[in-house]
Amino acid sequence: MSVLVVGSIGLDTVKTPVEEHADLLGGSASYAAVSASFFTGVNLIGIVGTDFPTRHVEYLKSRRIDIEGLQIVPGKTFRWSGEYEWDLNTRRTRSVELNVFEHFSPHLPKAGAAIPYVLLANIAPALQSHVLDQMSQPRFIIADTMDLWIDIAREPLLALLARVDLLILNDGEARQLTGETSLVKAGGRIRKLGPKYVAIKKGEHGCLLFGESAFFSCGAYPLEDIHDPTGAGDTFAGGLAGYLASLNQSAVTFEQLRKAVVYGSVMASFNVESFSLERLRTLTQQDIEDRYRMFKLMSHFEELR
Repeated sequence: MSVLVVGSIGLDTVKTPVEEHADLLGGSASYAAVSASFFTGVNLIGIVGTDFPTRHVEYLKSRRIDIEGLQIVPGKTFRWSGEYEWDLNTRRTRSVELNVFEHFSPHLPKAGAAIPYVLLANIAPALQSHVLDQMSQPRFIIADTMDLWIDIAREPLLALLARVDLLILNDGEARQLTGETSLVKAGGRIRKLGPKYVAIKKGEHGCLLFGESAFFSCGAYPLEDIHDPTGAGDTFAGGLAGYLASLNQSAVTFEQLRKAVVYGSVMASFNVESFSLERLRTLTQQDIEDRYRMFKLMSHFEELR
């Protein structure tokens, strides 16, 4: 079973108080696709320019990621530059160059349109809906969003929410979308907008998962060293989606989603240990399972087997 991942693919320049690295593999779809590939096959939909390094393409292929839907067009690849402060929670965007991504129109290959699990990584809601218009009968649809779309594309976002099974967003975005200060109230209000489930990310404080008359709080894995938080949320979403697709069930249950949230958190905890996707390059399945077991012991998830 595979998961379809659609989103941005780019080249990042990231600066922290102690390091700076340029031309890193970045973009929401890159992080999500690589994370999901540890659990299942992945079909990647995105766009890059002719300047996109071959080494990044080869890495994606080495992760069993199907790149038939990767458009390589004349021009420059999407670029983002950001700088973190000492706490690594506060980030300032230094520059954004949309380049070929400005005119991105996702086109699904025939095989991609039939994939039952879909992760709509962070792109404009209208593009996310355009992807769903091309799908045949998706079984479970996950969408991520951000504060920009809540601000400038609220109506397309609300239209999308009526079509998705799980919405992923962070705590600030949940409050912005609903006007609620309480995340518990915000989660309930978002569910009324359409999604059956809602996952609210709280960064270093974990994640809240909401379902019908169901609630789950997942803590974050305690780390001694955090080098680069970029892409942590996308890695979380990819791990969650990949785990669900690996189950290949006719329907997703809340219990399965709880375990998927933990696996997503595990993947995000590895991702921040190095810049870009470098930590995931050396990650093994045993590493993932060992940290998952530590999560269980730490949080008393005895029922998560």
